[in-house]
Amino acid sequence: MPTPTAIEVGRRIATIRRTRRMTQADLARAAFVSLATIKAIERGARSPSDDTLDSIAAALAVDTSHIITGSTRTDSRVHASIPAISAAIAAYDIPGDDSPLPLHQLATGVAHLTEWRLAAQYARIAEHAPQLLTHSLTALHHCTGTDRLRAAQLLATTARSADAVAYKFGHRDLSARLVELMRWAADQTEDRIAQATAAYVRTETFFAARAHTQGLAALERAIDASPSPLGRAATAARGALHMRAAVIAGRAGDADAAGPHLAEARRLGDALPEDAYDGTQFGPDSVRAHEVSVAVSLGRDHLQRALDVAEEWTPPPELPAERQSGFWIELARAQVWAGRPDDAFESLKVARHIAPQHTREHPWAREAAATIRRLKRADAESLTAFTEWIGAV
Repeated sequence: MPTPTAIEVGRRIATIRRTRRMTQADLARAAFVSLATIKAIERGARSPSDDTLDSIAAALAVDTSHIITGSTRTDSRVHASIPAISAAIAAYDIPGDDSPLPLHQLATGVAHLTEWRLAAQYARIAEHAPQLLTHSLTALHHCTGTDRLRAAQLLATTARSADAVAYKFGHRDLSARLVELMRWAADQTEDRIAQATAAYVRTETFFAARAHTQGLAALERAIDASPSPLGRAATAARGALHMRAAVIAGRAGDADAAGPHLAEARRLGDALPEDAYDGTQFGPDSVRAHEVSVAVSLGRDHLQRALDVAEEWTPPPELPAERQSGFWIELARAQVWAGRPDDAFESLKVARHIAPQHTREHPWAREAAATIRRLKRADAESLTAFTEWIGAV
């Protein structure tokens, strides 16, 4: 007899498939599995393996957590990958004997990591990052000339995606090592934009240590060292640094510094279409999302600004899923402070719908959910289920 879990998974797959206007045969082709397998899974007669579930989720353009609600699969898969990621970079500066992959083949794998990072699909990154880190390091040590510069770029991008997993899932020591690896690789690219990107990501180590004043100083040095904003990539690089500096100034409680950085980010963002450079999204919408982040970081006295932004603007679907969900999580925090727990709960649910893995691992989402639960102790069953899912009870 089919298990309840298999039935629930099958129903969710069928529901999402129909919303995509796909037939079972369409899904089977897109997921590279047999039609009989899709039929058996949808009626609950068969539970998909991890690989099959990943293939179906990719074909439906959703994260596996959309299909298996409340499962700890993602957590366990990510944490299980951490030793392999650590081992892959343990001897990063020592050349090995392996033959490098062709750079075009390596670039394809690295591009997938970036796509998954922007979509907050951390389990998929965790599965592939160890091997891609190894291949990227091998390429860097064996290539020469312009190929070596390209290999350094690929290594920096791979380290950044792996860091997203380590940082979001609380492995802060490994995150710091990956950030340093990214900076080491970026220095070898001879590309000031790559170095600016590494400085942007390095801010995570200051966030983790709550060393906000030092982090702001590091970012301001990086801004001074970044290329002049002439051209799209250079403008985006400098604008992203100002955007990040505004946030960390907010965390430092330094409104006098946050305001000018945010204004400069807005000026540079208005000169560009919303676009990604080297995996970092920057443009007018990204700056608007960060206005909320800065206001929340500055504390309760500034929360009305966060609420005002949300009244007139919400993230468009073209923004990366992680950035969209981050907006809703930070808005939920402001709504809690403003005494609007119902609105805060709705914001958290939107964040989960967009990027469940990101929402579940975000400490502010967990804190907001716990506060809402205390304020509405006798409220709907859906709130209880949410707080259990996010680990706030």
